[in-house]
Amino acid sequence: MSWRLHVTVSRDSGLSLRDQLREAIQEKIKTGVLRPGERLPSSRQLADDLHLARSVVVEAYQQLEAEGYLTSVPRSGTRVAELALNGMVSDLIPLAGETETELPGGIPVRWDLRVGLANTRNFPRREWLASLQRALQHATPAQLEYPPVSGIDDLRVALASYLGRVRAVRTLPEHIMITAGFAQGLSVICQVLGEWGNDALGVEDPGHPNQRRFVEGMGLRSVPIPVDDQGMDIAALEASGVRAVLLTPSHQFPTGVALSDDRRAAIVAWARRVGGLIIEDDYDGEFWFDGADRPASLQSLAPDCVIYGGSVSKTLVPGLRLGWLAIPGSLMRAMESARMFRDLGISTICQLAYTWFIKTGRLNRHLLWMNRRYCEHRAALVSTLCAELPGAQVMGRAAGLHCTVRLPIGMDEYLVTAAAARHGIVVRGASSCFCEVPPPATSLIISYANYYPDSLASAMSALAAAALSTPAGRLAKGRHSGR
Repeated sequence: MSWRLHVTVSRDSGLSLRDQLREAIQEKIKTGVLRPGERLPSSRQLADDLHLARSVVVEAYQQLEAEGYLTSVPRSGTRVAELALNGMVSDLIPLAGETETELPGGIPVRWDLRVGLANTRNFPRREWLASLQRALQHATPAQLEYPPVSGIDDLRVALASYLGRVRAVRTLPEHIMITAGFAQGLSVICQVLGEWGNDALGVEDPGHPNQRRFVEGMGLRSVPIPVDDQGMDIAALEASGVRAVLLTPSHQFPTGVALSDDRRAAIVAWARRVGGLIIEDDYDGEFWFDGADRPASLQSLAPDCVIYGGSVSKTLVPGLRLGWLAIPGSLMRAMESARMFRDLGISTICQLAYTWFIKTGRLNRHLLWMNRRYCEHRAALVSTLCAELPGAQVMGRAAGLHCTVRLPIGMDEYLVTAAAARHGIVVRGASSCFCEVPPPATSLIISYANYYPDSLASAMSALAAAALSTPAGRLAKGRHSGR
């Protein structure tokens, strides 16, 4: 039987034929085109197919085998290594309600470290129930009717005060819109942008892949704008030609960097110069453990051209489907008009309960407690991983519910996530967050929201062991032990 493999190499490339072939096969494995256990053509056949010297193919195969991508089986040829995970779990942020209890090969999940999984264990059920009871006991007949499309007045007043105090948001109650989470708010924004003739929205690169897909599903092109260690590249934004941009300035996802002061001023200047719109997704702004001062909302610099969005999905639970937008006054009518044809508002009972949750101080107490807990979680993760995986580097600010970890030099995130799966760990690499051609796959995105510090320390020990079991890890371990 003949096995064929469609790859191309070029003799005009600055890369050697061997390296071109190695990278082409590696990419097919990473993207799932070549599956674990799949047989590759013999070195002689592939050399004939590509008109190469057989030694070129042999060397490429040997290098891929040394890196853990291929395996040679006597009398069975060369096959894709049986990596326990082939990008189907670790390369995606979980969708709504998606959890994993078993990995490919029947391995039970011990730790699911993907971002986006709700921490329902810490939901303050008793305090929320008290707020619900208070709302039901005191709701007027008028409040039990269909709610105003932008939300009930009581909650809009409470949020205007709370957001101003906690995130320096400058808004009026009548400029706040209550939504079913940030996602619904973003869908209304996209609709208005489309109605005004905008066909594109700038997005961060790297950024949230599910959010990009959401924007494109709303009919807009997502235009990638590079992010570096100061946040979004404003010169690249200006060159892109877009007139609206979506970003996470306080704690960029996934890198964790905060938009620098110079770039905050520059993006506001850009918006005013082109008549543009900035959409600020403050998805985890309540959680800050960094020694430096927490950045105020970007909206505080320019309430006239920034839509600020938030929700209870990280502070409470996403199942409440409760979020908000602080909207420039000039856009409020257009946003309400678009909203009227989409739904009839958010549950009045839920809005009243959240109003009481804020007014009675329950939200403040809950956030103080959660900040202490998450700070402890992050410290356990960082101290254990950095101690047991020399060369690992935690990136970005100490904030939010996740951190991005740059692997030691030479390690490949694909091989590390695959090895982690064999240890019962679900974790994802950062390369899938890039819109354009991703950089070398060298980073992991790790959530610390759902496990206690002791369990996180155990998870990081297991993750370090998995990383050190890869070919690059074994070399690094050998160098380290030889010192």
